Amino acid sequence: MRVLQLIDSLQTGGAERVAVNIANALASTIEASYLCATRDEGLLKESIDARVNYLFLNKKKTIDFKAIKKLSRFVKRNKIDVIHAHSTSFFLATIIKKFNKNVKIVWHDHYGNSVFLESRSYKMLKKCSKHFAVVYSVNKALQDWASEKLNSKDVRYLPNFAVVNTGEAKTTLKGEQNKRIIHLANLREQKDHFTLLKAFKEIVNSFPYWTLHCVGKDFNDDYSKAIQQDIKSLKLENNVFVYGSKPDITNILSQAQIAILSSKSEGLPIALLEYGLAGLPTIATNVGNCDLVIANKNLGQLVPSNNALALSQALINYISDMESARIKGDNLKTHSQANFSVNSVAKTLVEDYKRILK
Repeated sequence: MRVLQLIDSLQTGGAERVAVNIANALASTIEASYLCATRDEGLLKESIDARVNYLFLNKKKTIDFKAIKKLSRFVKRNKIDVIHAHSTSFFLATIIKKFNKNVKIVWHDHYGNSVFLESRSYKMLKKCSKHFAVVYSVNKALQDWASEKLNSKDVRYLPNFAVVNTGEAKTTLKGEQNKRIIHLANLREQKDHFTLLKAFKEIVNSFPYWTLHCVGKDFNDDYSKAIQQDIKSLKLENNVFVYGSKPDITNILSQAQIAILSSKSEGLPIALLEYGLAGLPTIATNVGNCDLVIANKNLGQLVPSNNALALSQALINYISDMESARIKGDNLKTHSQANFSVNSVAKTLVEDYKRILK
């Protein structure tokens, strides 16, 4: 079979990582694996396996006839059987199906604000969903929502997964060795950097040599500027470092001693799974399906969202007893490898692709 992963960009977001990782995983298990970025490229382009056939559309607007023709020709020429559309790329996939009747569409819903599903706009998605052979939801709330709201009859929960990045080590974290905390999240309001900074201020008061390292796409917007201002107002310039997007995540995680996620809302965050594969002592807010990863107290610490006191106390627990923290990190690694591996997800996808093509 021949399967195309369709994604808007190759920036370092969760949906984008999943699309690239699926394309890479399928390259060794099916006849041909393809990946198309529709609007924008990015750092993840470096992570595409050489066996994956790659196309960049450079789509400029919602209805871009040049891009539509280019993709339709690509699908015909390569005899693609399945378009696996991620996030908002469902609309383009539906248009392409109009010109390629035998192509099957599966849609992968990575919607991160699953706490606020009642305000989600889905009029066009509902219209297009009658053409979806399968809908994949990254958490149970999204699965229930899709079953109720969309026209697709086959809605499934497909957990996210992470892979070890084996690319070139490019990033060296600042600060003192063995005293680094990593926060892997794009600079978006959902990730709640402000509560994290407030919590970390308390850590610096007691442990002045510890540093916080924020890695993720910087959109250079008001939220980003407010974060920089907060760092200054809290006098954390010597302890908090913001790096932007980076391709060498595994290398970065290897330099940290503690990992944290302070989100207000999540699905099943890729960052949390990457923390697990790295064997890091991890703290996360109890949102979305984070409790599937940190399933008990032996695997890490879950705290309420929007609670700086709980975050700071969790950090103190680890810093004060790093030996116990390391044991939890090792346990989390074993749990993540067993339950959130790329091999198990790829096997599920291939079985589903075969079923819908019969």
